[in-house]
Amino acid sequence: MEKTESEFIEHGPCTECGSSDGLAHYTDGHTYCFVCQVHTQGENGETVAKASAIPKDFLLGTFSDLKKRGINEKTCRKFGYMVGTRHGQPVQIAPYHDASGALCGQKLRSPDKDFTWTGEAKPAVMWGQHLWRDKGKMVVITEGEVDAMSISQLQDNRWPVVSLRNGAGGAKKDIARSIEWLEGFETVVLAFDMDDPGREAMAECAPLLTPGKCKVWNIPLKDANEMLVAGRAKELLDALWGAKVYRPDGIVEGTSTWDLLVRCDDAATIDYPWPDLQDKLLGLRQHEIVTFCAGSGVGKSQLCRELAVHAIRQGQRVGYIALEESVQRSIRGLVSITVDLPLHLPHARTKASVETLKKGWDEVANSVFFYDHWGSIDGENLFQRIKYMAHACGCNWIVLDHLSIMVSGDESGDERRKIDNLMTKLRSLVEELPIGLLLVSHLKRPDGTPLEEGGLTHLGLLRGSASIGQLSDIVVGQERNQQDEERKNITLLRVLKNRFSGETGEAGELVYNKHTGRMAPIGEEEVPNGAGEVGGNNDY
Repeated sequence: MEKTESEFIEHGPCTECGSSDGLAHYTDGHTYCFVCQVHTQGENGETVAKASAIPKDFLLGTFSDLKKRGINEKTCRKFGYMVGTRHGQPVQIAPYHDASGALCGQKLRSPDKDFTWTGEAKPAVMWGQHLWRDKGKMVVITEGEVDAMSISQLQDNRWPVVSLRNGAGGAKKDIARSIEWLEGFETVVLAFDMDDPGREAMAECAPLLTPGKCKVWNIPLKDANEMLVAGRAKELLDALWGAKVYRPDGIVEGTSTWDLLVRCDDAATIDYPWPDLQDKLLGLRQHEIVTFCAGSGVGKSQLCRELAVHAIRQGQRVGYIALEESVQRSIRGLVSITVDLPLHLPHARTKASVETLKKGWDEVANSVFFYDHWGSIDGENLFQRIKYMAHACGCNWIVLDHLSIMVSGDESGDERRKIDNLMTKLRSLVEELPIGLLLVSHLKRPDGTPLEEGGLTHLGLLRGSASIGQLSDIVVGQERNQQDEERKNITLLRVLKNRFSGETGEAGELVYNKHTGRMAPIGEEEVPNGAGEVGGNNDY
C-alpha cells in the first residue's frame, strides 16, 4: 500500500472550540479539529475550512486506550474515536464525515452494544474514508469501526482501512455510494465478519467492483478485533495479505486445481461382492449414482438388498428407501441375507430360531435407516429424508427402490419432465452429500423379445426419460428369462454405462438359491436341482 501524503504527529487543544485534544497536527503543517471541523493548511496556519458552530447535539469526548479491545490511544486519535458520556451513561463516539471530509454525524456505542446517531447519518460515507487519499495500492473494508482500527493499528495506522456504516446489512449500499472512491485503488479487500451475514455480504458486494479488483479474506475467528485480542495478529495480517481474488460461484482458477489432481477421492469405498462386476466397475464410490434396471420381476430389489448388507459388513451405514414395500418387508429382506433364509416366505421363517433371527438382525440393525413413507411419496420430502440420513444418521449409501413409482401417480401426464426434475435434484444431492446412491429404475417394453423372457437391456429402454441414463454414473442392466425352466433363476448382469472406466458389456451371471434366498456367482454356488421353483415369488 502507499502512504498518505501527510502523517499524523499528535493531538492538542483547539483554540476555536476549546476542545482539550480534538486538534490533530500533521507533518506538512496542517491541522484539523475533529470536534469543530476547523482545518488549517500549511505553516502559515491559514484557515481553509471552518464550521460555523459546534452542533449542539454532538458529544465532546476524550481519547484513551480501549483496553478490552486492544486498541491504543494513538489509533483512537488517528480516527477521532473518543469515549464520553450521554445521559449519564458511558459511550464510545465514532465521528462520521461526508464526501467532502466535513463532520456530519456521530455514531454512539453503549456498553451493551446499542447504537444511536447524532447529527446527519445520510450524507456520511464509509467511516475513516476522509483520512485517506483518493487512490492507492489497496484499501481494506471492515464491518465495524473497532475492526477497522484493529487492522490499521497492526499496520502502524499508515494504510487505508475503512468501515461500513451499519454492518453487513448495509454493505451493498455503502460500497455503492463510495464506488468511485474505491475504484481508485488497485485492490479492495473485503474483511467482513466470518459469520453467515458477513460471508453473504462479501458475496453480494464483490461483484460491484471491477472484476479482479476485489479480494475476500478468511480468518478462523469471527472478526478482526477478536483476532487482535486473541493475540493472533500474525494470522490476521497473513489472511489480509493472502486474501483471494473474488470469483463468482463455479469459476475455478486453473492454478488452484493441484489438490484436485493429486487428491485420491475417487478411489472405491468398497468393492462389489461379485468379481466379474467388480472387474468392470472397479468398486462402489461415493458421489456416484449407480442405476440398476430390468424388466418386472427380474430381481432388482434383491440385488440392492445384497449390496446393502455387503456395505454394512464393510462398516458402512445405509439409508434404505423402498417405496413399494413396508419397513417390515425391507428389514425381512435384509436379515434374509444375514441368515441365509428367504424370510419373506412364511415357511422359511418357521425354520429360523429366535436366536438366529436376533443374531442376523443385530448384524444390520445398527447400520441401516428406513423411510416409512406410509404410502405418501413426495419428492421434496424424500430429498429432505435423504439429507437427514446423510447428515444426522451418517449414512454412506442410499438405496432408492424405485424411481418410477415417484411419477406413477402424477396427474399432469408429463412423466418425462417430472423424472428430469427428480434426476437433476438427485444428481445435485449426490454431489453435495458424502453418499453414493443405488437407484432402481424400471424399463419400458421392448419391440422384440420381452425382458421377462431374456430380452437384452439397453439405455434406450429406461422408462420415462433419457436423463436417467445421462445423469447416472453407472447403469447396470439385469437380464433373466423367467420362462426357461433350466435358467429361470440365473441373472445376467450387463454394464450399459460406465462413466468411471468406460468398461461396458456382460459382467457375469448370478444365480438365486431358493433355499438360502441369496444371489451368488454361478462359479461360487452351483445351480441346485429345481432351481426354478422359487416358492411363488419370481421377484426374489
